[in-house]
Amino acid sequence: MVRDIEIEARSFIDKKEYGRLVEFMDENAKFLREVNDETVYFDPDGNLRIRKDNETSYLIVKGGKIHDKHRQEIEIECKREDFKNLEKILEALGFTVEIRWHRKRKEYKWNKVKVLLDNTKGYGYIIELEVMENKRNKDEIHNFLKEKLKSLGIKITPKGIFDKKFEYYKRNWRRLIT
Repeated sequence: MVRDIEIEARSFIDKKEYGRLVEFMDENAKFLREVNDETVYFDPDGNLRIRKDNETSYLIVKGGKIHDKHRQEIEIECKREDFKNLEKILEALGFTVEIRWHRKRKEYKWNKVKVLLDNTKGYGYIIELEVMENKRNKDEIHNFLKEKLKSLGIKITPKGIFDKKFEYYKRNWRRLIT
């Protein structure tokens, strides 16, 4: 069974909540890794992107719209040093850099859920709960993830707020990451 549907529940959090959640996850979840990553979007909706972290580069294509609760995701792993060549290939094909992100991320596994705690330069702190699944049970899994957020004392940030902040970042990212 191919698990190519990314199901997410996410929320903006403040620095204090971030610290509390790191402490909670360190005590109650399996720590997977901490990475510094750079992500580059090549279309206005972030459906075509490349990302590199401490170890690997990725070519990523997503379906649907950004901040949807579930979207198809196709990801190809490459060598970390291939990141610049991936960027050059996409530019040679006529794509231009729309947005560049710099993020520090802590990843955990908590009750069969991937927990991502992000500090994204110029954008803020975010908690994201994620499950990769097939086409079945998407809404049921999303509701489960929302309940998991609630159990952490976090209220899900509405899509409209994410969309508004994303539009602001898209217009200002060059200034925000310097």
